[in-house]
Amino acid sequence: MINQTDVLDFLPALAAWGLLGLALCSTVEKLIPIVPSGGMLIMLGMFGVSSLSDMPGVVAVTAAGSTAGSLFWYILGRWFGPKRGDALILQMEKRLGVGSGWYWRLKDGYRDHRFGVTFVGQIIPVARVYLAFPAGALALPAMRFAIATFLGAALWNTPYLVSGYMLRRHMFDQDIALPAAFAAIMLAYPLLFMGYRLSRPSRNAARP
Repeated sequence: MINQTDVLDFLPALAAWGLLGLALCSTVEKLIPIVPSGGMLIMLGMFGVSSLSDMPGVVAVTAAGSTAGSLFWYILGRWFGPKRGDALILQMEKRLGVGSGWYWRLKDGYRDHRFGVTFVGQIIPVARVYLAFPAGALALPAMRFAIATFLGAALWNTPYLVSGYMLRRHMFDQDIALPAAFAAIMLAYPLLFMGYRLSRPSRNAARP
């Protein structure tokens, strides 16, 4: 069984590999859900960003690593397909006692708003890890899924990475680093949702 402490102890050593290490860390976060995303990204901001000029590159490589992890679950979903995928989720629900409502909601959302659900889903804890599986099971276009995942992951990663950098520079009190990063995400989410709703044509306008 994977031990959370062992994984967390391993991540700083992996981050020391430079940009490749940062990408691998963000991939691990998607593959091993026991790794807390916010804490890991703050750590990467502390150890992987030496100056603000490095920030765009670090955001890009961590978003790419996160996308790679999501593509693993996407490919797994494609392999299972919709029927076997549904059966697997039901089995997990029975064995682990975990509700599967999130899975069916994601599937319903994907039927109408594929890009938007993937993008916004990257800033929702828990869902950001598992939404790739139903996306693959429903055979969403891989390229659009990857692009939406990359953009959403970049949005999720940035506040945490910046918080880690500011901690390293002693510009941020340690006790407020994680809450501040989480607050930035929570503020971004309703703004994204409003923009998404406003960008959609109304049902009345869609009618001939």
